[in-house]
Amino acid sequence: MYMFSQIYYGNSLKEWLISFLIIIAAIVLNKAIVLINKHVITKLTDKTKNRMDDILFKMLQAPVLLGVMLLAIWIATNRLYLDTKIDAFFSKSYQFLIVLNITWFLVRFVNAIIEEYLVPKAEDKTTKYLDNTLVPIVRRGVLGVIWAIGVMMALRNVGVDVGALIAGLGIGGLAFALAAQDTIKNIFGGITIFTDRPFKIGDRIKVDGFDGFIEDIGIRSTRLRTLEKRLVTIPNYKIVEASIENVSDEQMRRVLMSIGLTYNTSPEKMQEAITILKNIPKTHKDVDTKELTAVFSDFSPYSLDLKFIYWVKKSGDVMETPSSVNFDILKQFKEAGLNFAYPTQTVYLNK
Repeated sequence: MYMFSQIYYGNSLKEWLISFLIIIAAIVLNKAIVLINKHVITKLTDKTKNRMDDILFKMLQAPVLLGVMLLAIWIATNRLYLDTKIDAFFSKSYQFLIVLNITWFLVRFVNAIIEEYLVPKAEDKTTKYLDNTLVPIVRRGVLGVIWAIGVMMALRNVGVDVGALIAGLGIGGLAFALAAQDTIKNIFGGITIFTDRPFKIGDRIKVDGFDGFIEDIGIRSTRLRTLEKRLVTIPNYKIVEASIENVSDEQMRRVLMSIGLTYNTSPEKMQEAITILKNIPKTHKDVDTKELTAVFSDFSPYSLDLKFIYWVKKSGDVMETPSSVNFDILKQFKEAGLNFAYPTQTVYLNK
């Protein structure tokens, strides 16, 4: 057994092997924890009605595995006789990583709570105090605060003067602000969007020449999916400064039509055409019957023009409803003997 008593870097080979086996045991223990969680604990929590235990075990697994490894490394290194500087380095690193591991667990846990409880409420249209625009901002804000507190505590544990560090950042903040004016403008633009709420995720808007649906509202920018299915990222300050048309917020969609009849149409037939147009909404449930205009509007070069304006209800299909109305107009005008005009020219010859 002489070989195991040999000294390497201040410790016998036996002591090095024991420390190595402690780390190996921690790896095996982690594998066992994963298997137990997957095949035993998960099945037990699935049977309960409460979702909190599912969230807790799911979020707890990764930080626990890291915690086991950190504990094993600490035990393995602490039992060895190491150089003072190396020992101090391991001690501070251990304290730093333990705090970060706890912070990581809290971040995962809070994120799971938001995903499980806030996101469904935001997607529920009957919930007035919360929507899917607010949730991403709340999520990023809360998680950012937790990480900031965790990092400051970790730095403090290893001897960093956090107060002096913050003061130093404050002094350099002015130079940073001057160099990042656009970023700051975008952040304040995001706050303005959040407070004014001119739109929310899922709304169709027209802004800065783009027409599409909002996919994400961030602190720096807003992402919009155009009708051509292209993703456009717009800086928030440009959205705040621009005029925004929220198409999804419209109460009804106006449809404006100009119908031309031939010049040989009699006044009686023109009146009949107007009557047909006014009666059209009665046979279409998605057309508003109160907001309606049908008039003899103009004598055009090739036709006698009728102006027909009606409104499609918010619940109606803005593509299918006008199509159905157009088919109805075509059918009834044909049955009434009303002829649509097209560009024509009459030439008179003197003999």
